[in-house]
Amino acid sequence: MAAPKKGRGPSGGQGRPGRSLVLILIAMVALTGGMFLSGHTTPRLGIDLAGGTSITLKAKNQPGKPNAINATNMATAVGIIERRVNGLGVSEAEVQTQGSDNIIVNIPKGTNSEQAREQVGTTAQLYFRPVLTVAASGPEQPTPSGSATPSGSATPSAGESAKPEDKGEEATGEEATPSPSSTTQGRAVTGALKKAPTPTPTGSGEPKPSGTPEASPSADPATAKLQEEFAKLDCTDPEQRTAAGKDALPTDSIVACGSNVPGSYEKYVLGPAEVSGGDVDDAEGAIDQQTGEWIVSMEFTSAGAKKFQTITSRLSQQQPPMNQFAIVLDGEVVSAPSVRTALSKNAQISGSFDQESAADLGNILSYGALPLTFEESSVTTVTAALGGEQLKAGLIAGAIGLALVVIYLVAYYRGLAFIALLSLLVSGILTYTIMALLGPAIGFALNLPAVCGAIVAIGITADSFIVYFERVRDEIREGRTLRPAIERAWPRARRTILVSDFVSFLAAAVLFLVTVGKVQGFAFTLGLTTLLDVVVVFLFTKPLMTLMGRTKFFSSGGSWSGLDPKRLGAQPPLRRSRRAGVSTDPKEA
Repeated sequence: MAAPKKGRGPSGGQGRPGRSLVLILIAMVALTGGMFLSGHTTPRLGIDLAGGTSITLKAKNQPGKPNAINATNMATAVGIIERRVNGLGVSEAEVQTQGSDNIIVNIPKGTNSEQAREQVGTTAQLYFRPVLTVAASGPEQPTPSGSATPSGSATPSAGESAKPEDKGEEATGEEATPSPSSTTQGRAVTGALKKAPTPTPTGSGEPKPSGTPEASPSADPATAKLQEEFAKLDCTDPEQRTAAGKDALPTDSIVACGSNVPGSYEKYVLGPAEVSGGDVDDAEGAIDQQTGEWIVSMEFTSAGAKKFQTITSRLSQQQPPMNQFAIVLDGEVVSAPSVRTALSKNAQISGSFDQESAADLGNILSYGALPLTFEESSVTTVTAALGGEQLKAGLIAGAIGLALVVIYLVAYYRGLAFIALLSLLVSGILTYTIMALLGPAIGFALNLPAVCGAIVAIGITADSFIVYFERVRDEIREGRTLRPAIERAWPRARRTILVSDFVSFLAAAVLFLVTVGKVQGFAFTLGLTTLLDVVVVFLFTKPLMTLMGRTKFFSSGGSWSGLDPKRLGAQPPLRRSRRAGVSTDPKEA
């Protein structure tokens, strides 16, 4: 008779419930200690609570690339945008895809957030193209032929040319014979390069491109079309300036606009790209130690250095403007310096930079060009005050819901409500500490939908307690005393709780996988709290119920215990539970 009893062992922690309670207590202390030691004592808030900007970027089809919008390119774009934003020191930004052609960028309010917003959709398609033709195009006319007027100096009179100002710097690497040129204000590539003169208008009407003959009737159709586009291009028109050269292929000759001095524009005919941004290994904004000006220092890859040496060696032997090459960023000519000597490894873009613009361009070039072109389809700005009001409203709603649950538990389950409330408290502590630690660990941000998920979890957790309590009360209605009822009710309650929580977790997982953005916050919180519900019920609620069943208050079945046999409809005398393998006198039934 004793053998079956010894072999069965305690069920569900009946023999040693204290072990489970100690285990969960250790887990709570460890999580709380880790939270304080890491310095993250509050969960990281999303932009809808902390304030910030949410930008939706929509990918555009590109000429010659009908299948460019695909999962691979979208994932690459997400990685580049994320590195750009983080490279500016903006922490906790969120970048993720939405659907097949949208990217959501959430930038929290803080240092450099405005810079990050300007960079997220910048394609940063960088090409080095040889200059074929250049002419002035702007309200402010350039200086007389052959030179440019430095800022702050007067324009030379007719027949008098300005003295060229040499701002070029010597650079390491292989050098070719320098070609004479003068400089203009604006951005230039130094080290091996030097700004070329701004072209001069001849007479009235359209400026005549310097150094390039007029298109002849025998020119091929492509050249004639390019000359026609060049003649019609007005760089003072923002729409034309933006559209020029924007979507051209690297192998095409293009027309493009540039600006060296605020208020004046130049238009260019450029040859096919010979060096691309992909050939740039690293770039950063820095101060030129000789001039004290902000520059962008570029270092090419091995293959890029060879290409750069080839083009600079060739162009250094040409006459203006054929000795120039244009640095084209997203269709705009950032700089069009003339080549003084050949350079193979390093170059510097200098000129009209301040610290912010130099850092921006260096950051963009360092992390590469986006594989797709994007346009902003929506920009939403949330203030911290509005987010705080929403959080306050959410917390009030959660407090009301929790209060209603407490009232129901106390009114219906009386003494058992004590066990339920302690279990809710443990669940709340675990949820809070884990959310605080997940912020720096995986970038989890608590947004309003996530708060809603936590509020819904209160009901899920309370439902698990109710299932177990009702199973225990059912056992008492069948005539069993409390301690056997607690153990006999547990297997059936456990099965029901696991099935219920599995369904909730499955729904949360599916919702997390098929949605993006803020809805994922709701799904993540719901799934997390569902898992914690299982942990709390198994390691806290059940062991605590076993210990409470041994106390006189609950075992006596008082009216305030919530387990009064008379109130539950059990008919005395109560029968004791039968032990497995032990015969019982029928009279005891």
